[in-house]
Amino acid sequence: MTEFANRVEQVSISGIREVFEAAGEDAINLGIGQPDFPTPAHARRGAIEAIEAKQTDAYTSNKGTVSLREAISAKYDRDYGLEIDPADIIATSGGSEALHLVLQAHVDPGEEVIFPDPGFVSYDALTHIADGTPKPVSLREDLTLDPATVEEAITDETAAFVVNSPANPTGAVQSEEDMREFARIADEHDVLCLSDEVYEKIVFEGEHRSPMEFAESDNVVVVSACSKTYSMTGWRLGWVIGSNRRIERMLRVHQYGQACASAPAQYAAEAALTGPQEPVQEMVEAFERRRDVVLDGLEDAGLEVPTPQGAFYVMPKVPEGWCDEVLDRDVIVVPGDAFGANGEGYARLSYATSTEELKEALEIIDDATRAVR
Repeated sequence: MTEFANRVEQVSISGIREVFEAAGEDAINLGIGQPDFPTPAHARRGAIEAIEAKQTDAYTSNKGTVSLREAISAKYDRDYGLEIDPADIIATSGGSEALHLVLQAHVDPGEEVIFPDPGFVSYDALTHIADGTPKPVSLREDLTLDPATVEEAITDETAAFVVNSPANPTGAVQSEEDMREFARIADEHDVLCLSDEVYEKIVFEGEHRSPMEFAESDNVVVVSACSKTYSMTGWRLGWVIGSNRRIERMLRVHQYGQACASAPAQYAAEAALTGPQEPVQEMVEAFERRRDVVLDGLEDAGLEVPTPQGAFYVMPKVPEGWCDEVLDRDVIVVPGDAFGANGEGYARLSYATSTEELKEALEIIDDATRAVR
């Protein structure tokens, strides 16, 4: 009898999804990582015009349209002064597929992948799916990843380490000094640095820097997407950037598993990247205002909360039973241990929802916090 593959048996349904399914229909959702803003009008028009011009009826190049990859290349020149050959970019079905491609192309069975704990749920699962060995490492008190901790964790069996800034679930932003150190570690240890930069534009304090800016080798690969920056989660359009030799290996996975990213989404992404950027700034300013509302409310409830510098998540320390008490009152939050063992004693809240709902949820959270103390 055919049994299930061990790589699949080691992966369970996301703890985030379990929380959603257990919640009532009228619950206030502070669990979902999805902006509540519409996709910018010029991005939607880009897709509509391409559809009406019959540009989306056929497969695109496996790597994506040349015009989209040129737009992505121009973005990295504009933002970071990086000269990226459009041939060294693959347009993917969201950032999720991009992460999958990187690990499938670089991790052999049993090899280690180092990633932050707490960290994005896909890092552990995709490592298992690649037949690798997950190696989560703890964070600093401010919930940033310490390069020294990563360097200490590297062994002869290490294939890659993951950097995520701004981070999900913590909202932490790594400093330029940290990013330089991650690049050095990748160079000196000849280990791949997978830099997950999906939230790169959602920064409130400091600035986002990429380790690719500082690497002297090709040991940094960057993953990003339109999903969060342009409120395009449903469009499923991301990308991966690396040296040509790395891109050509990842393309071998992509062309058989996906063929190409959705053509309408590619044209929407091109329009988003090349059109007006004011909607992005407006979203970021709104997220910062919401962050401050949430911080004030959680602190008023007596919770200890590291201040997030980016993304749209906050991760307070919470007493035992807190998540259940909040969930019982129909406010969806995600227990911290859904993001790794070191997340125990924390909870993740998303403020990618309206200020009115946030204020309502905070009143409920205040009552729930008093109930468990």
